[in-house]
Amino acid sequence: MQNRTVFFISDSTGITAETFGNSILNQFPGRPRHVRRPFIDTADKAYQVLREIDGAAEREGLRPIVFITLIDAAVRDIVNQSRALVLDMFRTFVEPLEIELGMKSNHRVGRFDDAAKSQEYTNRIEAINFSLAHDDGQSSKNLDIADVVLVGVSRSGKTPTSLYLAMQHGVKAANYPLIPEDFERNALPLPLAPHKGKCFGLTIAPERLQVIRQERRPNSKYASIENCRAEVSAAEAMMRREGISWLSSTHKSIEEIATTILRDIRPDRLIY
Repeated sequence: MQNRTVFFISDSTGITAETFGNSILNQFPGRPRHVRRPFIDTADKAYQVLREIDGAAEREGLRPIVFITLIDAAVRDIVNQSRALVLDMFRTFVEPLEIELGMKSNHRVGRFDDAAKSQEYTNRIEAINFSLAHDDGQSSKNLDIADVVLVGVSRSGKTPTSLYLAMQHGVKAANYPLIPEDFERNALPLPLAPHKGKCFGLTIAPERLQVIRQERRPNSKYASIENCRAEVSAAEAMMRREGISWLSSTHKSIEEIATTILRDIRPDRLIY
C-alpha cells in the first residue's frame, strides 16, 4: 500500500468518494499516497486525470486504485480507460437501487442549491456558529439551547469533536475545559451546574496528553507528565462524582467519539 497511489475522482467535491474509499482502505495495513481530483465534469478534465493516473502507474509499476463518483457516462468512460483498478461507487450502489426501486435516480451532478436552502443546512450553519462561539469556555451564554456540553482537561479532544458534531450532525455542541481551579474547588465550573444533564466528558491517557501538550508548550509544567496525570485523575474523579458519562479519546477517532455522544445524549440524531 505504501508504494501505491489512490485517486478519488468526482464531478463534485470528491468528499463522498474520499470518505467511502478511506473507510475501505483503512481495512488494510499501510498508507498509500492520496490524490483527490474534484469537479471532473468535462472530457478535457477527464483526459487530464487519465494521464495523471497512467503516469502514476508508470512510475510505481503498480496499478493505482481509483474511487469515482461520476455521473456523466462520457467522463466515466474516459477514466475507465486508465491503467488502474477503478471502483465506481455510483454504478455499484445506485444502479442496483434503481432496479430494486423501479425508478431512475436524479443523477444530479454536483448541485448544492437545494441543499443550501434546506432546513437541515440552516441547522448545520447555526450549530457551527454556536460551537465556535462556545469553544473552550469562551462563552457560557445560551447553554440552555446546547445539545451537549463537552467537558475535559485541556487538549483532550473537545474542540475537534464539537465542530465535527456541528458540521456533520447539526448538533449545537459547546465545550468547556476543566482546569486546576475547578479541581481545587472540587466542583464543576459554575456555569455548567444548571446544565449537568447535557454534559459529556472526554478523558485521555496522560502519556498521550503529555505528547500533545509538549508540542504546544514545550518543557512547561502544563506539559509535564506529573501534571498531566494529576489533571486527568482529578477530572475523571469529578466526572464520576457528578454522574457525567465520559470516554477516553486516546485510541478513538472523532467519528467514534461523536457517534457515542449522539447515542447517549441525542439518539434522535441517529435517525433521519
